[in-house]
Amino acid sequence: MLVALLFGILANVIPFIPVDISSFFLLFAGGLFAGTLGALLGLGGGIILIPFLTLVMGLPMHQAIATSITAVIATSTAGAAMNIQRKTVNIKLGMVLETTTVAGAIAGGFTATLLSGEILTRIFGILLVVVAAFMGWRSRFHSSAPSAAKGAISGTYVDEITGNTMEYTVQHLPAVMAVSLLAGNISGLLGVGGGIFKVPAMNLLSRIPLKAAAATSNFMIGVTAAASAFIYFAHGYVNPGVTSSAILGVLTGSFIGVWLSSKIRTRVLTWIFIGVLLFVAFQLFTR
Repeated sequence: MLVALLFGILANVIPFIPVDISSFFLLFAGGLFAGTLGALLGLGGGIILIPFLTLVMGLPMHQAIATSITAVIATSTAGAAMNIQRKTVNIKLGMVLETTTVAGAIAGGFTATLLSGEILTRIFGILLVVVAAFMGWRSRFHSSAPSAAKGAISGTYVDEITGNTMEYTVQHLPAVMAVSLLAGNISGLLGVGGGIFKVPAMNLLSRIPLKAAAATSNFMIGVTAAASAFIYFAHGYVNPGVTSSAILGVLTGSFIGVWLSSKIRTRVLTWIFIGVLLFVAFQLFTR
């Protein structure tokens, strides 16, 4: 079935492949890396793909964001299906948080009129460094065991590495909803996927295991991206050749990312996430 899916994708992509075959393979490689990290960490891959498209491929920012948003839909679709099968996605929590994320994206336009882009970028960059430091501190010196207390929203999944059944209950849901509101706002303002804040919020505030938090975030991001994609498409920012080539790499990377998540220990995954947080903060400070 997977082979048939890939052949179907290739059949639809071939007419839009750029004339320059080297550009196709470069876009595919960039999409592959972005899709792997996006599915592995629940970020969508935009934080990797946008700098790659602008700095390496020389695309205008609007085209890069449009390509990234379209690719995020592919990441979410492929990754969510596999994660739901593995039962790592908390669907109920995802639907609750998505309502505030969408509201935050709508509010992004109002926030842009209150603060300059430079100030917002600095604030978010500092916040990412603080979150990374706190995640590193807790991983190194503090227990990261999930809360097993009973609550309105709970979840369970089997860790493929240890074979243990992980049971947890969502803690401090209002606080995580507030962060999701902020994450949607950031996504609309800076083109940075909201998962960069939602995953740490679910892990640190709600005491959800990182693998479940990443899978739930990956389930949500496609919904937010789908709404934005139509806007960029209507304005003519979607380049079919660039987008189709990148999506093919992103989709392949998504399968790899979900597979890797079942092979990597949670502590290692935490430090990979911290590294990505610091990378994004650096990008924001130097933008």
